[in-house]
Amino acid sequence: MTNKISRRNFLKGSAYGLGALTLGAPAIHVRAQEPVIRCGVVTSLSGENRFGGNLTRRGYDLWAEEINKLGGVEINGDRYRVEMFYGDAQSRPASGADAAERLIIRDEVSILFGPYTSGVTLAVQPICAKYGVPMISGSAESPNVWLEKPRFNFGMIPAVDHTAGSSIGVIAEATGAASVGVVGVDEPFSKETAEGFRNGVNDTGLELTRFELFPANADLTPVVSNLKADNPDLVAVGGHEEVLINFINTAKSLDFRPKAILMHYGVTAAAFADQLGADANGVLGISVWTPNLPYRDDLFGTASDYDELSLARWGSHPDYTEAACSASGLVLQDAARRLGKPPVWDRQARLELVEALEETDIETFYGPVAFEREGNHYHNNIQPVPVVIQITEGRVVPVAPSDAAQTELVYPLPAFS
Repeated sequence: MTNKISRRNFLKGSAYGLGALTLGAPAIHVRAQEPVIRCGVVTSLSGENRFGGNLTRRGYDLWAEEINKLGGVEINGDRYRVEMFYGDAQSRPASGADAAERLIIRDEVSILFGPYTSGVTLAVQPICAKYGVPMISGSAESPNVWLEKPRFNFGMIPAVDHTAGSSIGVIAEATGAASVGVVGVDEPFSKETAEGFRNGVNDTGLELTRFELFPANADLTPVVSNLKADNPDLVAVGGHEEVLINFINTAKSLDFRPKAILMHYGVTAAAFADQLGADANGVLGISVWTPNLPYRDDLFGTASDYDELSLARWGSHPDYTEAACSASGLVLQDAARRLGKPPVWDRQARLELVEALEETDIETFYGPVAFEREGNHYHNNIQPVPVVIQITEGRVVPVAPSDAAQTELVYPLPAFS
């Protein structure tokens, strides 16, 4: 990859002149009535993870709409339109696997865009391997997804073990917090998030007052009551947005307001602040993308341009998962261009597409994308640099580290109003 960005340059970054993904010259013409690129989306459009699931759909759909405005994906000087087909995982791994198989067999998709949750992603990976269909996952963040070394799956967001632990040290340095209580849901993404928080506590030398995992449908009253009795400076919660919303509501009902509350994914989703209102203010989170980043590409323009486009299309600002899902389409464009074979792609062409995906090395509005070829993050894009954000008046605002901050971190948090 050319023009790689160091952490210092990334955080200071002012240049929009980074290497951008080339989408094709004006001489490209659109072919009429030619085969299209059939893309399947497996995500949770219903069930407890429907908020995040519909964000992934927004991200994938926005890419499809924008590339089709140009006539489609460019391959060897011609453009091929994208058709999107959907399978509802219903927030259940088994349903996600069934949906993926239907998309491949019934709808004859040549590529999948991946689920919202890691549990569903793990269930879909064997289906991809069975039929030789590649998948680009715009959301899955559990390290277990990549420990399996999935040949056909490629992940856009760095795994939580790469992001959660480091956030603890950043917050401790910024606030002086000395003790941390860690809780999380006992399911793949949330559990690994909680474990990442715990590892960060140990690595930083802070006091770990509690580490507790609970079922997804658990009553949070005893969980929060235990934390209140421990009274740590910082509470870190591993979960998806519905659990995180319930946690804040339960904490308020029990009059428990630690000096800081840290969560991971879900905080940056619009539903979090929309449903909690003023109670969301002050909650900390982790993001690998914000609209002020110094990245661009030829389809979406700058990170800020993408933010405005998504807001105009969907009525709310995008979070990093939505952005990563849109960038997944840019990865497909690039790989298809280098593959050089028009659709429809048979099994052999799909295997060659997997090889092209492995060689991805591009810059997008979302940031750099290059997939690991070995180690514990096999096929995971760990290029993006995470920052700590805080909800401020319903907005997601970077607050740490200091050279990424747009405002000061609020600590300690005021009591619930």
